[in-house]
This record gives sequence, structure tokens and C-alpha cells, in this order.
Amino acid sequence: MTEIYLDNAATTPMSPKVIDVITEEMKNNFGNASSTYELGRKARHVIDQARQKAAKAINAKENEIIFTSGGSESNNTAIFGTAQSRQNIGKRIITTKAEHPSVLKPMQRLESEGYEVIYLDVDENGRISLADLEDALTPQTILVSIMAVNNELGTINPLAEIGAIVKPSNAYFHVDAVQGLGNINLDVAKMNIDLLSTSAHKINGPKFLGFLYEKNSLNLPPLVYGGEQETKRRAGTENVPGIAGFGEAISEIAAIDKKSLQTKYQNLQNIILNELSQAKIEYQVNGGTQKFDSHHVLNLHFNGVSTTVLQTNLDLAGFAVSGGSACTAGSIEPSHVLVACFGKDSARINESIRISFGRYTTEEEVQAFAKELAKIVSKIQNK
Repeated sequence: MTEIYLDNAATTPMSPKVIDVITEEMKNNFGNASSTYELGRKARHVIDQARQKAAKAINAKENEIIFTSGGSESNNTAIFGTAQSRQNIGKRIITTKAEHPSVLKPMQRLESEGYEVIYLDVDENGRISLADLEDALTPQTILVSIMAVNNELGTINPLAEIGAIVKPSNAYFHVDAVQGLGNINLDVAKMNIDLLSTSAHKINGPKFLGFLYEKNSLNLPPLVYGGEQETKRRAGTENVPGIAGFGEAISEIAAIDKKSLQTKYQNLQNIILNELSQAKIEYQVNGGTQKFDSHHVLNLHFNGVSTTVLQTNLDLAGFAVSGGSACTAGSIEPSHVLVACFGKDSARINESIRISFGRYTTEEEVQAFAKELAKIVSKIQNK
């Protein structure tokens, strides 16, 4: 049985060219990038090239890119670094109730240390109120952390508008762009972003690698101490093959028009929704499918159909989908994103699945999935 993969918000398959680049680097360029002899200089050149690609992708300067182990480390570095370096200004931080756990858990840690964290509400589409953000800002606010694209709903936050609101204040603006890089256009200068986190494995790159954009003027303390790698901002011997692969993944996704990619994903969404409507399946879309949403994520609620039961049946039929964030898989707690949108008593919390597409997803795969999904849900709902 061939498995059809529709959980690209959790991770993406590596690009064949990325695999080739990593393999070649592993075979031919094993030097330590901190060494001054030729092998070390070759490794340093590889890292410099990848850094150039990363900076260009978000309109940053090369020396504003710090390679990390991924989105979680980047988020933690931005949050704890800001809190530590700016506590003389204030201890007030603003975020949202729908953020990724790698943002929310550091916030909870800071609360235990005496920081005040404001968690903005989101509506049923996962969007914050800009008026609420403006009201929450005070002279003591040192950080506003809001994700670019929600990992469970696909909701796109208005980064330029948020950046314009935050800019006149004392706060830094941090963006978790793990689901944004590759799916929407990002410009840290135009959007007034001070800190931005990414992850390679969400854009067909290697796992356990990402970068943090840190605006030059910030000078945050590092999260990881040791050697003087990454201009003393992130200790640890650089993963040269992985960074080379990340650079290739960035180049590939940068060459793809985001509007065309979103059109492709919207067409894939429509295949599923049309099939469900034709089969007279009772369902609701969690979040939205409009221009304010990244169409690589489709979160659906099926009345009376348990998430676990539906996932299991789809898995047995050869289809990989999710019940929510992969980072909370195995948890008995309901999706905090759906709770934030619909309340803790909503049936949607335990009756929803997340389908997510990637650039290798085909119409044929989605058509096969849509038919099987309609078949399984119809059987369960008509019991």
C-alpha cells in the first residue's frame, strides 16, 4: 500500500537536490568552519553562502542571520534573550493564545519569574484584534511575539500592520515564521520585524536546523554558551552539511512565486471540499479559506466523528493527516488553538483533523484522499 502524505505542516520531505547537496558536503567537506586552514575555510565559505541566501529571502543583512537547531531554539532565544536584556525597561510581554508551544512555554516560564504576559484573544478564524494589541501596549512592554502563519489553521497574521503598531513603542516585534517561510512573502524591513524564527524542515530542508533573524541593533544575549561560533551569538560547531542543505532549500522555495503556490493549495482544498459537499457530508472549516489564510493548511470539523477514530481509519487506508500540531502529538490535552478559537466546551476540539499540503502534493493524491475521507466520514456519521 502506497501512503499518501498530507501532513506537511508537521514536516516536509527533503528535496532531492537538498539531499544531494548534503551528501556531497558530508563526503567532501568535513572541515570545522572555525579552523583557519583550507578545509576550515571551505566550510566557512559554505556557511557564508547559505547565510546570504537566508538573508536575501527575508530582506535582511547577512550578519543578522544566526543559524540554530530549529524553530524552537530560535523562538526561545528571541524570547528569553529579550526578557533578560530588557527587564530594566519593563517586564510586560504580549503574545496570543494561538501561538506554538515553543512560544507559549517560554512565556509561562517567564510568568513564573515575575514577568507579566498578555495573551491576546483570537476570533473563530484565529485572528487577533489590532485594537486589542494597541490597547495592550504600554511603555513597559518589551516584546510582542506573534506568529506569521498559524500551524493548525493556516491563519495569516497582518505582520505589516502589527509591525507599524509596535514600531513607535518600546517593544521588540518577534515573529515565529516557521509556517510562513516558503508560504508567504516576508520582508523584515517593510514589516518592521526585529526578530524572526524559521525551521528548515518545513521547507523541504533538513531537520534540526533553522535560523533566527536578529536586527543588528538588538545585541541579545545568546541562549547557548560555549565557543564563539555565529559571531559569539550561538555556540556550537556548525552543521556545515545541514546548513548547505538549508541554503539550497531556501533557494528553491525563493524561486517559487508564493501567489502561484497558494493558488495550487487552494485548488487542492477545493477538491476536498467539493467532494465532501457532493457526498452530503456534514462538516465545518476551522479557521478560513480566504485571502487571509495560507491554503497549505485545511482544518476540518466533522460532526460526531472522533479525531482519533478518523485518523486511525485514514492511516489504515494509507493517508497521513494530523489531529493538530505535531509538537503536541501524544498529549491528552485538546488543541489549545481550537480552544482559543471556539472555547473549551466546543465539540470541534475532539472532532477535527488537519490536512496540510506541500509543493510535492499532487491533485491525484488529494482526489484519492477526498474520496476516502468522504467514504469514512459518511460511514461513521450514518451509523
